[in-house]
Amino acid sequence: MGNSVASVDGRERGVDTRGRIGNVDFALIGHQESWRAASDVLAVLRGPEHAPLPDDEIKDILPWIPPRAVCHVEVESRTGAKAHGIYIDSFIPPDRLGCDYLRDNLARVRGAAQCAIRAGARIVSLGGFSSILIEGNFDLLPEKHDTVFTTGNTLTVAFIVRGIKKMCALEGRDLRGSTLLIVGATGDVGSGCARCLAPLVRRVQLCARNMERLRRLAAEFEFEGIEVEIATDTRRFSAQADLVICAASLASPSLLLGRIAPGAIVCDAGYPKNLAPSAELPAAKVFLGGLGQITGGMKFTPDFRGILNRHPFPDVVHGCLLEGMALALERRFEPFSQGRGFITPERVEEIEAIAARQGIHLAPLYNGDGPIEDSGHTASEKN
Repeated sequence: MGNSVASVDGRERGVDTRGRIGNVDFALIGHQESWRAASDVLAVLRGPEHAPLPDDEIKDILPWIPPRAVCHVEVESRTGAKAHGIYIDSFIPPDRLGCDYLRDNLARVRGAAQCAIRAGARIVSLGGFSSILIEGNFDLLPEKHDTVFTTGNTLTVAFIVRGIKKMCALEGRDLRGSTLLIVGATGDVGSGCARCLAPLVRRVQLCARNMERLRRLAAEFEFEGIEVEIATDTRRFSAQADLVICAASLASPSLLLGRIAPGAIVCDAGYPKNLAPSAELPAAKVFLGGLGQITGGMKFTPDFRGILNRHPFPDVVHGCLLEGMALALERRFEPFSQGRGFITPERVEEIEAIAARQGIHLAPLYNGDGPIEDSGHTASEKN
């Protein structure tokens, strides 16, 4: 196993950022959602001259790989402006995304953050589980010097909300007559979606594990005269929902069965994604939420196309990572999204306008079965 680790982490395959201090506009911190994706990343790092590693060996090796920059990323605005960055993989094993590994995973995110700081990145986006671990606790990160961090959650909310509206339009649904259920409602993304959509629907159902946080969030909407129900169990709601946002991963999609209306629109915005196989929610209209598309394009060096962004459309990225790219292109190096509960409709509108100026829009909608809308059109043409 020692030789395999050396071949993965050797200098010949590393991304040397030492010569780029001051030239790294942004850094993206992420990890792989599946062992297949992790295997593909290691294959690129090892190089084509090495045979693929067996699955069992990958599972042995991955926990020993420290966080590191694996590639350079260049993103281009629709105006022709460019921003240069690095992608840093924290190498959190895909089977260790639960609470049992909280300390180890936090240490990996801190290590990845330190890589970004050493590289001189001006703004860092925390992708996927990294954002969940740090949410509202930026003091857990290393001393930042001139580097700022963002969870990227505000742009994620913008794309979820826009995706819900687009699905309603595609399905001929009346948003104002709908009952909206948000699972994971008290998190940063869930509460941001609630604030944006609650005034637009007939009734809101908020589900989360912490009842006190639910009560505080519900009070915001009750003050505005919005009909709202709260529960720590979806089975306690009085009516079926026809719009659903899963802003947190579910132990099983079956938890929604019987609690959503036939043909409900369901946005899978949890991380990792868990509702993609539509067969688990018969007749539901499921789509993956929170994704954007860079119309100006992006390049990876080494070439990780289709590996770091595993989507059926080109140049599609999670909103949490796109927020840092958009801000870098805008030359606004600021911690736009910093913690739980600060996402408002005004902030969502602001970051969406910033992204749009740089040619970053809602990605074409799709789910685990493939594209939902015509793949021959780009996101910008449909917005």
